[in-house]
Amino acid sequence: MSWSITEGSLALPTLQRLYQTGQLRPTELVEAIYERIAACPVKTIWIHLLPRDEVLAQAAHLEQRWAAANDASPLYGIPYAVKDNIDVAGHPTTAACPAFSYTPAQSATVVKRLNEAGALLIGKTNLDQFATGLVGTRSPYGACANPFDTRYIAGGSSAGSAVAVAAELVSFALGTDTAGSGRVPAGFNNIVGLKPSKGLVSTAGVLPACRSLDCVSIFALTCDDAQTVLDVCQGPDPTDPFSRAKPAHLASQPLNIEGRPFRFGVPVPEQLQFFGNGDYARLFHEAVQHMTDLGGEKIEIDYKPFVETANLLYGGPWVAERYSAIKAFITARPEELFPATRTIIESGRNFTAVDAYESYYQLRAYQQQVAPLWRDIDLLLVPTAGTIYTIEAVNAEPLVLNTNLGYYTNFVNLLDLCAWAVPNGFQSNGLPMGVTLIAPAFQDDALGRLAGAFHRHRQHGLEAIGSA
Repeated sequence: MSWSITEGSLALPTLQRLYQTGQLRPTELVEAIYERIAACPVKTIWIHLLPRDEVLAQAAHLEQRWAAANDASPLYGIPYAVKDNIDVAGHPTTAACPAFSYTPAQSATVVKRLNEAGALLIGKTNLDQFATGLVGTRSPYGACANPFDTRYIAGGSSAGSAVAVAAELVSFALGTDTAGSGRVPAGFNNIVGLKPSKGLVSTAGVLPACRSLDCVSIFALTCDDAQTVLDVCQGPDPTDPFSRAKPAHLASQPLNIEGRPFRFGVPVPEQLQFFGNGDYARLFHEAVQHMTDLGGEKIEIDYKPFVETANLLYGGPWVAERYSAIKAFITARPEELFPATRTIIESGRNFTAVDAYESYYQLRAYQQQVAPLWRDIDLLLVPTAGTIYTIEAVNAEPLVLNTNLGYYTNFVNLLDLCAWAVPNGFQSNGLPMGVTLIAPAFQDDALGRLAGAFHRHRQHGLEAIGSA
């Protein structure tokens, strides 16, 4: 197999095969990763890189374990990154706010599980400050540019994590997803973004945004890679009060989308929003056709309840959770926040307990309204975002354009759903576009298999066009 240490794929099966055949060692890969990082043209991916010698020592320890036991862990020697609102013992957590920085004594549960499985942490990545935004520009460490065209946004808030995977500096990366931050950057960077069911992956050691909604998300090159990572890091955690175990009955009654025609919902045409982007509209209609080719039956649905639910996230008292998460800091040092971030989070002070209950009742009404839909469809297919913007445009209209990017994402955690964002081709200007598959909670695995089938089918179609 031909593989270049400077450009070769970091997909999990590739690295595992190289390790197993003795063509590569983790220490050699670590050296190459740091060389790739130094040569990468996007310089705003990282907030904190672990010292090379520290990672090399971890890699050498893995090699010794392998030599002694000849039994590689599931993620043996696989390089990864984490968003800098996820704690790593002995290394600063900034949440893209240097004045807020602290150094935790222990790592987040998810980091511990990945390291125990043999993964090698490379560093902590840039984000929209306090994980508030879908744009990737709200950081004092610099706007995270899109590697396909640096004039455009990479998407946020997990911008650095997505770009690190897209640029093949790591095999996978962790983000967080409250409003779409594990999906929008995937769509803009031509990679897979998995937003697991709430509580499936522990958020202990993750700085909260909206604690009742937060999820740790996974960016990877393929759905199979993302699933492998999920298999390692999921599971109940008694230190996380929002942790949930996957219901036992789902093991015998999974989402029935394999081996038979399945039904996928799409918004009725008048409810699809592409914000003037004709390429995105064309590519989404192609995605519908590809899903049909896989055996799906398209069902047009009323998308209004999803939009109204989405509006609760920033228009309702869930913003107060963001305020609560950093109350002491924002009260003492409000000038340290990005203007857009401060505007959003400080608005959380305006809600009362009455507002919270009234919005909760409204959410329950929307949940009841949407519930019967899942008897008619197996999953929902939507654009990951309706369009993409330049960094300049977002800086000029930071709130309105950010809101547009949440049209297909903001409702997912409020309605207790899981989601897989997958690549879906390219615009005429060379920028990627993605789609997202959405289903009820704890259908992650079955939905991921369909997402993987879609991704492979879409890739084959694009390769055929390229060779025509």
